[in-house]
Amino acid sequence: MHRKTLIIAEAGVNHNGDRARALALVEAAARAGADAVKFQSFRADKLATAGAAKASYQQATTGTAQSQLEMLRALELSPDDEEQIAAACVASKITYMSTPFDADSATHLVRRVGVSTLKVGSGDLTNAPLLLHLARFGLPIILSTGMGTLAEVELALGVIAFGYLREATAWPTPADFANLLLDRATWTELRAKVTLLHCTTEYPADPQSINLRAMATLRDAFGLPVGFSDHSRGIHIASAAVALGATVVEKHLTLDRNLPGPDHRASIEPDEMAAMIAAIRDVEAALGDGRKVPAPEEIPNRVVARRSLVVLQPVRAGERFTEDNLGVKRPGGGIPPIEYWSYLGKVALRDYAANEALEP
Repeated sequence: MHRKTLIIAEAGVNHNGDRARALALVEAAARAGADAVKFQSFRADKLATAGAAKASYQQATTGTAQSQLEMLRALELSPDDEEQIAAACVASKITYMSTPFDADSATHLVRRVGVSTLKVGSGDLTNAPLLLHLARFGLPIILSTGMGTLAEVELALGVIAFGYLREATAWPTPADFANLLLDRATWTELRAKVTLLHCTTEYPADPQSINLRAMATLRDAFGLPVGFSDHSRGIHIASAAVALGATVVEKHLTLDRNLPGPDHRASIEPDEMAAMIAAIRDVEAALGDGRKVPAPEEIPNRVVARRSLVVLQPVRAGERFTEDNLGVKRPGGGIPPIEYWSYLGKVALRDYAANEALEP
């Protein structure tokens, strides 16, 4: 039985701060067949300073007149918004997820909204205090690794493991985190709870920047489940990621790519999301179990497509079979061609007409 990839429709901030649009994104994700729809939980004043610059892609999509902090303030969802959106997810039978960007937002998601998994964005791969806070809840964590190195991922895993396995201490040190990774039991805990997402943090990301093989590098380096947070244009690279072993695929969803806002242009619309999910499900089914055996549908075609030993010209009883009068032709089901040489020189036990199948 083929494994099922967790497909997350990343609504992110594509609601533009509008609860009604957020609810419409929930409905669109559910109709498209996504397993989960994910938003972002933050308080702008806790996320950025007034002097924080916008990324170049944000400047291209939202202009330069507004600061990053001002942009983020316009994209906030209130705690009440989040609870209403989560309730809509229950009604639509789709899992609600959100990426928390600060400790208070994370606590609200866990204690009030009741999320079952925490997602960490690539920007917080090195945010050790937040990682520790998230791990203290004991929930599964999906960790995006965009902009990161293997060394930074390892440091993050040390912090997360410490949060899972050690009592709160006032001043944990980098050595505490690193030493914990030397314990084999730590990796058992991490394998059970942490999934690493390969990601290219650019919106949209060009194909030559994707480096899908790095997903396998993460899996080989840490032995954890891996997935892909897809910022590429279109839908085809996500299917390739699944073929390469992604257990999670995350893709930005918008109701309209022409809407104002930082992420709409790098997102896909609902019909494209549905097409991507259908393609992924086909890839999952096509992967199979890896055993090289005939598919049940192939068995009847063996007789049609394979060959058997046949007499090429009339042969009388007592004549010998030779390279001139013995050959292989369709249909199969008779003496297999591998026996060709063992019949050369043998005496025919009865008369054969041309193209008649040889009998044992």
